[in-house]
Amino acid sequence: MTTNSFYERHIFFCTNRRDDGRACCAANNAEGLQAYAKSRVKALSLSGPGKVRVNKAGCLDRCELGPVAVVYPDAVWYTFVDEQDIDEIVESHLRDGQPVERLKIE
Repeated sequence: MTTNSFYERHIFFCTNRRDDGRACCAANNAEGLQAYAKSRVKALSLSGPGKVRVNKAGCLDRCELGPVAVVYPDAVWYTFVDEQDIDEIVESHLRDGQPVERLKIE
């Protein structure tokens, strides 16, 4: 690890729910896919200090592109739709350090 960060990479999943009809990540299974990502990171022994942390977040203010997640310190934003997308993010980016271009959002 080359930074002073407690984790090498930290991924935050927006799990915001809106009741006013506007787009929200929670309506697109964000919580379920965050839980799946967390289980995959643990299964691959990527979790813990100096490694990867998977967290829920409140509104990341990009719900219209959602569901969304962001990886720090890389500042890479993703959208995703299913477990296969999560597998690709976990294995390519979180494990191997290669962002998944097809899922990135600007």
